Amino acid sequence: MTGLLDGLAQEQARRLRPASEDPGSAMLATLTDRRDFDENWIVERKLDGVRALALREGGKVSLLSRGAKPFDEAFPELAEALAKQDCADFTVDGEIVALHDGITDFSRLQQRIGLTSAKAARATGVTVTYFIFDLLRLDSQDTTRLPLFTRKSLLREALSFREPLRYTTHRKAGRDARPLLDEACSKGWEGLIAKRADAGYVHRRSPNWLKLKCGRGQEFVVGGFTEPAGSRVGFGALLLGYYEGDRLRYAGKVGTGWDTRTLRSLRAELDELEQREPPFVDVVRERGAHWVRPDFVAEIGFTEWTRDGMLRHPRYLGRRTDKRARDVVREEPTRR
Repeated sequence: MTGLLDGLAQEQARRLRPASEDPGSAMLATLTDRRDFDENWIVERKLDGVRALALREGGKVSLLSRGAKPFDEAFPELAEALAKQDCADFTVDGEIVALHDGITDFSRLQQRIGLTSAKAARATGVTVTYFIFDLLRLDSQDTTRLPLFTRKSLLREALSFREPLRYTTHRKAGRDARPLLDEACSKGWEGLIAKRADAGYVHRRSPNWLKLKCGRGQEFVVGGFTEPAGSRVGFGALLLGYYEGDRLRYAGKVGTGWDTRTLRSLRAELDELEQREPPFVDVVRERGAHWVRPDFVAEIGFTEWTRDGMLRHPRYLGRRTDKRARDVVREEPTRR
């Protein structure tokens, strides 16, 4: 027991509840082009990694992806660092990243994602960091109904932040967040996450967390691929889509962003998913296309959407194993 909850004001202490065994799903941010905020908003660095919930209870540590898949073997050093904490009962939320000169490098992180052997994970030589930004449970109490400011204060006191664990710092958003976003973009960051400091934590996408991006990009479902041409190996392009209800809508193809090794390994995986019928509801006019079961989720960067709903200048950034294909929708920024 840390005793930290004993110091809460009576009004906040009434918001505590006994924690359940299920940590629930992670709170997700909504894409926005909003730039004006009031004093109730803070901003944090938007990190390009994989989301992870970490639980420690009864001497056991569990790292879970956003889709509740175990991450313990892929990132054993993080589990070990959490197990060494003086605080023995907590659930935290954060992002696992690979840093290169202070910038997140998702392609490097890809070498660790999906590994099921701690030995293999260490053998990659890829150093990872867990940026922790929220506290969902402490001393068997559910803290999600507490204001974000309170949760972050408790988090700072409950855990000891030494590599490979880092506390995610924040700043006041200010009336105009554009200078902060410009600064973030000039540093090579993904952007910012604006959060209501007086709001609780909910297990779904929420307008109380907003994504302010430096560039366009999101996850897409791979529904097929084309044959390589010339000296190309593996495949020519991936055929991409997103869900609109139960329908997989076609969003175009991506043919850049990988090396020869990646082309070969992805082709082997896609061959295992091949099916006879196209998964898209739209007609896709690609000669000799191979169709695949829509289980593969890829992170794609692009400049904009065209008027006919296609991606302009897309590039492959990596595979996402932390998000279900059915959860992939077209992201459009909110105005407010």
